[in-house]
Amino acid sequence: MITLTHISDAHLTPLPAVKPLELFNKRITGYLNWKLKRRRTLDGEGLVSLATHLREQNPDFTAVTGDLVNLALDAEIVRARGWLESIGPADKVCVSPGNHDAYVPGALKRSTEVWNEYMSGETLDPSPFPYVRRIGEIAVICCSSAVPTGPWMASGIFDEEQAGRLARCLYLLGDAGYFRVVMIHHPPNLEARNPRVGLWGGKRFRKIIAEHGAEMVLHGHTHRSTIHSIHGPGSEVPVIGVAAAGAAQGSHGGDDPARYNLFRIERTGNAWSCTMREFGFQRLGNEIVMRLQMRIY
Repeated sequence: MITLTHISDAHLTPLPAVKPLELFNKRITGYLNWKLKRRRTLDGEGLVSLATHLREQNPDFTAVTGDLVNLALDAEIVRARGWLESIGPADKVCVSPGNHDAYVPGALKRSTEVWNEYMSGETLDPSPFPYVRRIGEIAVICCSSAVPTGPWMASGIFDEEQAGRLARCLYLLGDAGYFRVVMIHHPPNLEARNPRVGLWGGKRFRKIIAEHGAEMVLHGHTHRSTIHSIHGPGSEVPVIGVAAAGAAQGSHGGDDPARYNLFRIERTGNAWSCTMREFGFQRLGNEIVMRLQMRIY
């Protein structure tokens, strides 16, 4: 049996000191949004407890679906490296970057350099995404939807080139009998369509899954605990989102309180068994509890 944890949207706080010149771009709107709203809804108070609880599960692998930072300042990116190290070593943790990790032009390149082995793996060619991590019979396929966007935009892109590489990865890994877990920051399901904050290329992503299949898709971005599905070649593929790990413990702003998911995956005969447990805070109280247990396969 392999245990896989999924955590997302840490939005690490506190926000470091910002130099005036660093605000002469999209960061000015993000900074004002942080000061007026997000510093209350993403206070990060429960993040340390949540990360500690996750580590105590001693998972075989941890999937992080992006938005480790807020404005992609250099100081934030460096701090995020330390946070990743606190979650686990790079051979047991990987990152699919989010829109905040690519907040302004050049930020994703800087994140890739600093997070380095936490955001790399086996690839088909020199292109960095998707990359693959293999853990026993589990293959985690990390895509990237992270691109810099204009003010008041938080959308992502899944382009044709990455789609072609994902299709090839899914085919090869499926043919080899792996349980394929696809990571992407923006939700690819039809229910999450939104030109301002959604995934441009979501239809393209769903077409690849419909043709080549996957056992599970994990995402972040919405700051909500959700379960949807998209069509696979023989059955529906679960699409699972997780609440923001940095979220406040109340109900401010409509976000769900901080949570993470734990999957237990094993082969039973010619089929897969996968159960999910959701751990995190309730709307009231400051204890981490198991909120949900369900069978995925």
